[in-house]
Amino acid sequence: MKLQTLRRTGVAAAAISLSLGLAACSEEEPETASESSSEMTESEMGESEMTDTETDAAMEGAAAQTFGEACSAVPTSGPGSFDGMVQDPVATAASNNPLLETLVTAVGEVDGLADTLNSAEALTVFAPTNDAFGKIPEADLQAVLQDQEMLGAILSHHVVPEQLGPDEVVGEQETLNGDTITVEGDTSGMTVGDATVLCGNIPTANATVYVIDTVLMP
Repeated sequence: MKLQTLRRTGVAAAAISLSLGLAACSEEEPETASESSSEMTESEMGESEMTDTETDAAMEGAAAQTFGEACSAVPTSGPGSFDGMVQDPVATAASNNPLLETLVTAVGEVDGLADTLNSAEALTVFAPTNDAFGKIPEADLQAVLQDQEMLGAILSHHVVPEQLGPDEVVGEQETLNGDTITVEGDTSGMTVGDATVLCGNIPTANATVYVIDTVLMP
C-alpha cells in the first residue's frame, strides 16, 4: 500500500512539475514575440523617417536655390522644370521652358548663337519672358527679329561671360556685347537696368539664369 501511494505521489508530482514548466514556457514565448515585434516596428519606423527626409530633399532639388515670386510659374516636372533645366546647357534648357519661348525664337534667328551659349563654360543669362517681348510693338519686334546684327547685339547684352550667384551679380557687369549692365538689390528684390528679376538664380548645366520682365536694350 505504501509503495503504491509513493508511486502515485511521484507521478502526480511529475505531472504538476511538467504542467508548471509548460506554463512557464507559454508565458515567456509571447514576451519574446512582443519584443521582436517591437524591435521590427522601431526599425520600420526608422526606415520610414529616412525615406521621408530623402523625399523632401529630392523635392527641393534645384528649386531650393532660386528666388522670386514668379518661380512658382516654372513647371514642377519635366525638361522645363528646375530639375530638368539643371541637366542641360543654357540654350537647350531655355528651349524647354514655356516662359521663354519668344527668347528661344530670337536666339534661333542669330546664326550660331545657341551653339555659342551651349558650349560656353560659364555664363549668367538675363532671360526676358514672353510677356517682356510682348511689351515691344509687334512691327518693331518683327523688324528686330529680321536684323541679325541688331538682334545679336540685343541678346548678347543679356549675357555676362561668367557664372554669378545673387551675391556676386550685384554691381556693374560687362556683357558679351562689350557694354555694361547694372544689377541692384538682393534675393528680396533685384533689378537689372530697367528690368525686374522675376525668378533668379536658376541653375543650368553651364549657366545661372535670371528671368526678367523687360527686354534690355544696349
